[in-house]
Amino acid sequence: MASLARPEHLARVRRLLRQAPVVALLGARQVGKSTLARTLAAEKKRGTVRFFDLEDPRDVTELESPMLALEPLRGLVVLDEVQLRPGLFPMLRVLADRPHTPARFLVLGSATPELLRQGSETLAGRIAFHELPGFDLAEVGATALDKLWLRGGFPRSYLARDPAASADWRRAFVKTFLTRDIPALGPSIPAATLERFWTMLAHYHGQIWNGSELGRSFGVSHTTVRSYLDLLAGAYVVDVLQPWAENLGKRVVKSPKVFVADSGLLHTLLGIDSQYALLRHPKLGASWEGFIISSVRQRLGARRNECFFWATHSGAELDLLVVRGTERLGFEVKRTDTPTVTPSMRSAMASLGLERLDVIHAGPRTFPLAEGIRAVAASDLLTAIRPLTP
Repeated sequence: MASLARPEHLARVRRLLRQAPVVALLGARQVGKSTLARTLAAEKKRGTVRFFDLEDPRDVTELESPMLALEPLRGLVVLDEVQLRPGLFPMLRVLADRPHTPARFLVLGSATPELLRQGSETLAGRIAFHELPGFDLAEVGATALDKLWLRGGFPRSYLARDPAASADWRRAFVKTFLTRDIPALGPSIPAATLERFWTMLAHYHGQIWNGSELGRSFGVSHTTVRSYLDLLAGAYVVDVLQPWAENLGKRVVKSPKVFVADSGLLHTLLGIDSQYALLRHPKLGASWEGFIISSVRQRLGARRNECFFWATHSGAELDLLVVRGTERLGFEVKRTDTPTVTPSMRSAMASLGLERLDVIHAGPRTFPLAEGIRAVAASDLLTAIRPLTP
């Protein structure tokens, strides 16, 4: 199978390894973390890189006495699937504090820092984090937008030989994720329950979270379904977009929006396996919205805690608000080729103090709509939107 270079992520991890003794490369299973680590390792001199795969029984046996195994090593040490052995983190703290830093540790994990809380607390001040998403438009090119939308950004799904092979891979991923990967994180939730919940989330994709309604559907409490949501978000297969709740003198929505993180997985959960089926599905607009929001966030280089949506109880709303320092950028997503300015957009401009509001649409042209508001063709995302100032 062919592969795609990921130079921006490689450069970021290289930079972090120079700055911190431990770097955590995090992201969903099968998103390309091991491939990226091996690309980095190939740049090193022979003998200065050591890999440990914590799913390999031989490596697990060697790490039964982790200090004996790790302390003599020099150069780059890679620990893959570190969420399976959180007990290693205290040892990494000791090794990270040695004079002259004889080794740097690159740990690969399929769980967020919140799910790996022990690691983030034990290694405070010694660890840097980088999240690796699936392929984005900058990596595949704007001409492949529809393919990326249908298949999603998982490398094996995107690079599959044809749409049927891509759909087969995603179905297998869902099954393996629920029956093997989630239990490895600790929770004893039946796979059938979690699959039903995840599928239900796909039908709520892009909507306001309503734990009470979902809890009634499952016959459990809203706190239980929230724990399901947190688990899937912590494994990078669900995105939770927080509301912007700055005191604006307006009654604003304070519950988050939920999205299936990868558009390809969303389509699998909805039973969509072709562009023809996607364009005729009732969730077409919601799928497009989630895909474009994710694409914009990746293009901007925006962190999760810099991204919000805004909605008032009077009906004004904004699909994506990105805040970094004094920069405030707004984005609306419309599955149309004739976008227009709405009262909601004008309200967002005035209420949120936006520097600019872009309406991302499905048409072929980018053009101004009003002062501070422009229509941006999705095919122009790479040229019309620049990354945020670091």
